[in-house]
Amino acid sequence: MLKKWTAFLLCLIVIVSFSACSSNDHPADETEESKLNVVVTFNAMKEFVAAVGKDKVEILTIIPDGVEPHDFEPKAQDLVALSTAEVFVYSGLGMETWVEEAINAANNANLIIVEAAKGADAIENTEPEEVEEHGQYDPHIWLSLKGAELEAKAIKDALVQADPANKDYYEQNCADFVAQLEDLFNEYNEKFQSVEKKSFVTGHAAFAYLCRDFGLEQNSVEDVFAEGEPSARQLAELVEYCREHNVTTIFAEEMASPDVSQTLANEVGATVETIYTIESNEDDMTYLERMRDNLSKIYESLTK
Repeated sequence: MLKKWTAFLLCLIVIVSFSACSSNDHPADETEESKLNVVVTFNAMKEFVAAVGKDKVEILTIIPDGVEPHDFEPKAQDLVALSTAEVFVYSGLGMETWVEEAINAANNANLIIVEAAKGADAIENTEPEEVEEHGQYDPHIWLSLKGAELEAKAIKDALVQADPANKDYYEQNCADFVAQLEDLFNEYNEKFQSVEKKSFVTGHAAFAYLCRDFGLEQNSVEDVFAEGEPSARQLAELVEYCREHNVTTIFAEEMASPDVSQTLANEVGATVETIYTIESNEDDMTYLERMRDNLSKIYESLTK
């Protein structure tokens, strides 16, 4: 597989280089060429790079919108941009299992590589089958405002390394973004501390870091990696859980068994609300807008 990717990338590099040479006579391209060329794995990473880099970065996202990142297996053409990129950002903690092989295939000695979640206080997976297939950790750290802060700072450091002349610009943008994350955290931390109910039900178990932030508890239709629908016994246990905890809202994600979430809601007399996992570009909203929407809906569900 590695040899196949490498050969394909070399061919595409020749094509890209030829195209670049043929367009050098166009002054209109100079502004675009002056931007940092950043490749990211999925939408949340794009949001963080955009927040820190703003108009000084050009971002390409490898995993297309609407594709579940847990299931994504890149082809050579998906990875050609890595061969000419200046910065590559991935989240880590096992979210993108193909990254190491892709970096090797790109053969880009100047590429600055950012594992944005590096150094995080990661939540460990407890199911042996999940650990064997996906690794030791729950990867969904970007759904924590504290995790987003950590990842944004790692991205800022990489942009400064790639473009030291604009260090102050990146640092100020990062500080502004972190301040907004902290404001949102403080607002909802106060709200969540004031409610007695702490449990909510989601389409897949992606919100453990968010729960840790605010002292909440999730129960889910699917596991951490959005694999498989619940058995009849598991669904019965979910029904019992919802009734025991007076759950009146079932949260669903577009890419994680919305039909099963609806079935569960019908069984317990609950409503279904959409919640964002920020793995794809959903509703043309920013990270902060989607996180505020998530937190607002979860809070409202706990006050019913």
